[in-house]
Amino acid sequence: MGSLLNLEEHFAFYGAYHSAPVNVLIHILLVWPIFFTILLLLYFTPPFFHSAAPFGLPLVFNLGFIITLVYAIFYVCLDRRAGSIGALLCVVCWVGSSVLGSHLGAHRGLRVALASQLFCWTGQFIGHGVFEGRAPALLSNLSQAFLMAPFFVLLEVLRVFGYEPYPGFDAAVRAKIEAEREAWQARVQKKST
Repeated sequence: MGSLLNLEEHFAFYGAYHSAPVNVLIHILLVWPIFFTILLLLYFTPPFFHSAAPFGLPLVFNLGFIITLVYAIFYVCLDRRAGSIGALLCVVCWVGSSVLGSHLGAHRGLRVALASQLFCWTGQFIGHGVFEGRAPALLSNLSQAFLMAPFFVLLEVLRVFGYEPYPGFDAAVRAKIEAEREAWQARVQKKST
């Protein structure tokens, strides 16, 4: 892996594990709810400091806030335009999960978050097993898969509307994805012989 901020390499890595349209759709529908409910789980972690509720919202500056900040900054550094949308979605998830966590309380909030996690992860594994025929990216590179998953699906949606981070991005990424998939298929064939 080259640079930490090389969007082309990140997108190609993740895209190599997500080329079946149904699997991509499953991820589009389930990845952001996973992010949201992780933040819901983290809402119940202790705050770093106590402060008045900003804007009257039950926002807690804890591990969930740090995760939101890391993702938001990383996405903006990868691509200013799409990254800004991704950063906004991260903040909306943090605020929304905080409001929901405050409303549900710890007991119900944790149950809702865990049930949602179970449902969403099951759906993604089915997407990989049934439609993709390949293990998820998180089994190859856990940190990259977790960091890139929400941004990958955001870019997939934006690409439907013609968005390309820079001219030639799609062609370069497609070539890298094809090369990685061919290498993977060669490894699979080699193991089976």
